[in-house]
Amino acid sequence: MQIIRNDDDVRLGLEQLLLLDPRLVSVAADAGPLPLRLREPGFEGLAHIIVSQMVSRASAEAIWRRMRPGDVLLTAEVYAALRPDAWREFGLSRAKAETLTRIAEAAASGRLDLSALSGLPPADAMAALTALKGVGPWTAEVYLMFCGGHADVFPSGDVALQNAVAAAFGLTERPSAKKLAADAQAWSPFRSVAARLFWAYYAAKLGRGLLPVA
Repeated sequence: MQIIRNDDDVRLGLEQLLLLDPRLVSVAADAGPLPLRLREPGFEGLAHIIVSQMVSRASAEAIWRRMRPGDVLLTAEVYAALRPDAWREFGLSRAKAETLTRIAEAAASGRLDLSALSGLPPADAMAALTALKGVGPWTAEVYLMFCGGHADVFPSGDVALQNAVAAAFGLTERPSAKKLAADAQAWSPFRSVAARLFWAYYAAKLGRGLLPVA
């Protein structure tokens, strides 16, 4: 199983991708350098992804500053010990707060080892994450990519990726998540690098920088 640990791994993965699918050569030329965007695995990384969903970057950063003041690491134990209504002061939605509580309690109790997911096959790691209510496939895939370092994960439900693929290949409409997941099989075992490529292409060609994590 391939693991992405640094920029060299991304570069080597891209080289392999361009051999697997020559159509990506022009996409890579337009996209420019691909971001690593890797952070430490654990509760804080997953919490940051959840906080950032469906809100503007400015709103997410404001919420995050209230949740994680200063340089204090936001661990599962810290979050699980918060007052039940602390989420209101943070500006979280109730649904996100409940999801974070379930994750924190599972991680603090040892039922969920977020760091160990880096060493599991993607399907097993996905199953462990999505077994928690409130953690959907997109959340799990983005965590495995950007915190677990998994090289062969592709969040096909991501609308920006769908739009980027449609634009890159001249499609008349963006592919469905199911269709894109099937098409992305051609980029295995470097689908996470392909996702980075299309996010970078989206930012360069469509004028918006929509990476899942800052």
